[in-house]
Amino acid sequence: MKSSPLALLPLAMFLAMFIGSGLYYQSQAVEFAFYQISAPVAILPAIALAVLLGKDSLNSRIDTLMKGIGDQTIITMVVIYLLAGGFASVAKAIGGVDATVNLGLSLVPAWMILPGLFIISAFIATSMGTSMGTIAAVAPIAVGVSEATQIDLALAIGTVVGGAMFGDNLSIISDTTIAATRTQGCEMRDKFRQNFRIAMPAAIATVALLFLQGESGVVAAPGEIDMLLVMPYLAVLVLALSGLNVMVVLFSGIVLAGITGLLQLPDYSVAQLSKDIYAGYSGMQEILILSLLIGGLGALMKSQGGLEFIARQIDKLTSRKQTEPSPRAGELSISAAVALTNVCTANNTVAIIISGGLARDIACRYGVDPKRSASLMDIFSCVVQGMLPYGAQVLLAGSIAALSPLEIVGSIYYCLLLGVAALFSIAISKPALSRVQPEAL
Repeated sequence: MKSSPLALLPLAMFLAMFIGSGLYYQSQAVEFAFYQISAPVAILPAIALAVLLGKDSLNSRIDTLMKGIGDQTIITMVVIYLLAGGFASVAKAIGGVDATVNLGLSLVPAWMILPGLFIISAFIATSMGTSMGTIAAVAPIAVGVSEATQIDLALAIGTVVGGAMFGDNLSIISDTTIAATRTQGCEMRDKFRQNFRIAMPAAIATVALLFLQGESGVVAAPGEIDMLLVMPYLAVLVLALSGLNVMVVLFSGIVLAGITGLLQLPDYSVAQLSKDIYAGYSGMQEILILSLLIGGLGALMKSQGGLEFIARQIDKLTSRKQTEPSPRAGELSISAAVALTNVCTANNTVAIIISGGLARDIACRYGVDPKRSASLMDIFSCVVQGMLPYGAQVLLAGSIAALSPLEIVGSIYYCLLLGVAALFSIAISKPALSRVQPEAL
């Protein structure tokens, strides 16, 4: 496969325009600085550059772009965006958000609001196997909680994203778990045990930090609680915990919220329900378009050797002759490979799949156990994915809360602590007794 650092230039251009323009307008005290040049527009010059950098025919380059846009993973995310937007919009329109917030405020002490949001999000995501569905279900509640308290909105949303990434990383039905275990040739339960030892200390530290952060939150007296209006959210949570497909969960939530509105609100009609669902679709327009275009850009960079360049640079570092192989060097190399790939693809599952072969080779050469390799791949992909301002999870949370992605990233404590815990785990890991030959499934 060809390797070229030039293939990474489009990504650099996109980041420069998206983040750079926001920082510039913010320095000029412009309101909504990061929305002056929207991400779906900022990525267009990057795509044009990626097309120009290609060496094959123009039609072939366009075909690669379209295949990336139409990738199954990307399309799946798009459908989740639409269903999540529809559910959030209908639930809010019928008063479900306010009722759920009032219920939460009546049950959770003021000092437990932030830790409670994190634990609930983590529990749901572990059961659902998806951070996206968890954010779609819990983020609107976090917005309502923030409005009813003195807790910073970015902190509340960042807490939800962190909890969602905890569950996404640990769940045995998560795409990342499936991809990591299949590429490294290990059992899911073994990978789960490895992950748990690293993720749990990070989660405990996060809860402690959120407890301290939440001390300034003053909870207002909860309003009236209508349990019927809370039912759509409870149903979504129960269905999520059952392990049902996230699309089915969100679609069921839309139906139940619509029926509840028709029965409970005298002026609510089928026509209004249709408008609310479509309003939810419209609210996801920016993230939907950006996800499609990022998929196309990633495909172009991969075909032109950008990701292969990263893989080879890491491979060179791990191929240096040593008197005795160092498992720690192998673990660091595996972690770096998936992290850098994730930065380029903005999709943790895709990053694991792309770097899986390289990680398996490194694991064989340096005696890294397959379950350890799979665990580190999943962990570092989730760490990076949860901190990317152009990643799907942060973009979805930003769309729901009407916040800049950069505001949210600064409040996602769990992902940062998980990265620290993983690096500490590598530093204190014991050398392997023998090299393990992982077999890909």
